Amino acid sequence: MSTFNIQPLERFAGASATIRRPKEIACFSYDDGHRFRLDESSLRYYYPPKLPANLSEGFDTFQKLDDSADDHLESLLKTIMATEKETAANCEADIVTWRGMMTKIMASPFDNFNGFEMNATLFQGTIFIEENHDHKLSRWQSQRTQPQQPGRPSQDLMSFWGYKFETLSLIPNTWDATPREYIDNRDNEIVNNNAQYCSIVRTGIGKTKMVIGGEVDAVWDIKPIDKDSPINWVELKTSEDPQSERDMIKFERKLLKFWIQSFLLGVPKIIVGFRTKDGVLTRLEELQTATIPGTVNRRGKGTWNGNLCISFMDTFLDCEWIPGRKRYAVNRNPGLKHTIQGDGVWRIRRRERAAFIEVFKIEESGHGGILSPEFLEWRKASPSTLS
Repeated sequence: MSTFNIQPLERFAGASATIRRPKEIACFSYDDGHRFRLDESSLRYYYPPKLPANLSEGFDTFQKLDDSADDHLESLLKTIMATEKETAANCEADIVTWRGMMTKIMASPFDNFNGFEMNATLFQGTIFIEENHDHKLSRWQSQRTQPQQPGRPSQDLMSFWGYKFETLSLIPNTWDATPREYIDNRDNEIVNNNAQYCSIVRTGIGKTKMVIGGEVDAVWDIKPIDKDSPINWVELKTSEDPQSERDMIKFERKLLKFWIQSFLLGVPKIIVGFRTKDGVLTRLEELQTATIPGTVNRRGKGTWNGNLCISFMDTFLDCEWIPGRKRYAVNRNPGLKHTIQGDGVWRIRRRERAAFIEVFKIEESGHGGILSPEFLEWRKASPSTLS
């Protein structure tokens, strides 16, 4: 077992690692029935909602995604395969995973309340990482059995508020091509979170090259034809409007996840819909992703530091244990890329409030279902395209 210590945080301070700007290399969609489509048919565009708005309206007709099945990395791998066939070259990366996995790791220095479990396997020089599905289901069950606080809305209703905000803020085409009637009647649309547009980007931190997939809410204007041009993505978030210093600290902590999620996919703008305690949307605020860490450091309570998060993830992924080198003296174990070697399946685990992340082998051979048979066959049949 390899144990990577999160504390003390001071050793991650200073200049952060170099960042490779995320660039979209492929995309896919899920339709209203959550069926996979190798296109951008679920791409949506931002158009401000009318205020105020009751975010609870339509909860009784909510068409909620059933994500209880273990889909592994299937959609991500399907899209990577299609891209490799089109370009006649494999996606070169040290890590391939969903954005959510990297978000959990990157937030670790300042998120002591949420543990995580992931499964990983090495294939053709790339580490593929997915969430441990059993742990995910166990966490859901634990949350459902917790007693509801008197006077507070249910967790299901508060989750719905976020999807309702998206429905109120999105249109299916550019504003000039969308009928005015549709724009004005979005509050009557049935909320359905099955449809998703997922962006797959090539990015990197330090020496670690990554291919990451994740859902994107909307584009601000249009998606450029030139694939080298940055895309003006928009991330939509809801939050209770802070009314006290305690509320401000709580919101500042939420900003950590907001920032990391957008940072990893190259989303430049976050629009926060502020609501009352009972779910009435009252105001909007536009945040520039790049300026959030600086704003937190200058005006906030210092609950987190963006450069430290970047440095932590760089070290966790790539550090090599060298006796006597001060930076690594508290680890005495190498980073992920130097731990996951050879055949088999590894578990990446952080227990709730733990001051360390564990990496250990759980299967001596195979890939544990992380990689689909189709992907394995494709890669094994095309060795000449390896980068």
